[in-house]
Amino acid sequence: MIIGVPKEIKVHEYRVGMVPASVSEAVAHGHKVYVETNAGAGIGFSDQDYIDAGAQILPTAEAVFAESEMIVKVKEPQAVERAMLREGQILFTYLHLAPDPEQTHDLINSKAVCIAYETVTDDKGRLPLLAPMSEVAGRMSIQAGAQALEKSHGGRGMLLAGVPGVEPAKVVIIGGGVVGANAAQMAVGLRANVVVLDRNIDVLRQLDAQFGGSVQCVYSTKDAIEKHVLEADLVVGGVLVAGAAAPKLVTAEMIKKMKPGAAIVDVAIDQGGCVETSHATTHSDPTYIVDDVVHYCVANMPGAVARTSTFALNNVTLPYILKLADKGYKAALQEDKHLLNGLNVYRGQITCEEVSEALELPYLAPEKALA
Repeated sequence: MIIGVPKEIKVHEYRVGMVPASVSEAVAHGHKVYVETNAGAGIGFSDQDYIDAGAQILPTAEAVFAESEMIVKVKEPQAVERAMLREGQILFTYLHLAPDPEQTHDLINSKAVCIAYETVTDDKGRLPLLAPMSEVAGRMSIQAGAQALEKSHGGRGMLLAGVPGVEPAKVVIIGGGVVGANAAQMAVGLRANVVVLDRNIDVLRQLDAQFGGSVQCVYSTKDAIEKHVLEADLVVGGVLVAGAAAPKLVTAEMIKKMKPGAAIVDVAIDQGGCVETSHATTHSDPTYIVDDVVHYCVANMPGAVARTSTFALNNVTLPYILKLADKGYKAALQEDKHLLNGLNVYRGQITCEEVSEALELPYLAPEKALA
């Protein structure tokens, strides 16, 4: 198969779909890999590094899209990239379609085969291709939140850890999944006062055991969220409903009642955000203030630590890239129900139920689509 790796063009996005080591693996399997010039420059890989791994360098994204049977990316394709997709071409990347009708309609019209990292599952019901970026974003959320609390960024002027004689900040984490657990780990390490809310008792038990009582684990209800959000100095939104738009658990009314200068990091922003006052921001302009509350809502948080993130992502995507290339997409999807769960758009049809429901578009079961 001919695999194409274009350079990412989203604002301040430096990650790349395949590192040279991944390219080398694909070439060893007998595949051809085209890489756009400077695709890996943002994380320290030169065109020569890719050539040494067996790739061929092409001068433009247009050339990569035109020559390739499968496009491997990191972020959702931007409008100019969507226009380059063609019928039957495989697109393997993060998509986050539920809050993005414009992208969804473009992908439907392209008649491409669009497989989303974030809805591929495993035998334990987890999301293995989302997990490493959730780990990165969870850990980064505390760094970002700590900075947002600084007075120069509009915050309360608080140090998360406090100092002897001064109490630490209260960090409230909504959602105890991969994002929440990693955020809690960082916040506990910085000696903050940490509360995690979740609706899964088993998750709360696991976090309680993991942190040995240094995290307060609270069952999530509307009242509990409101109580702890109003007491919080920093709120981290880590809620995920696979493939679907994030529920708005923190309302605009709660924001109005929060402490002036408190901060919110909405990690769920890729799926529309779990805070009613959230809207996506970029690394070049990451925060804004609503009712004296600092909002950090960068939609590609792991892009700020692009080298770490790219390697973490490649570690989990490479086996699926090879499976799709070795077997062809149809056989690969039919043989692997978990990879099939990643199929979001197939030749003009929505094949992810959550996306269909969120955007009120017709749904075709992926099994039927491939039949």
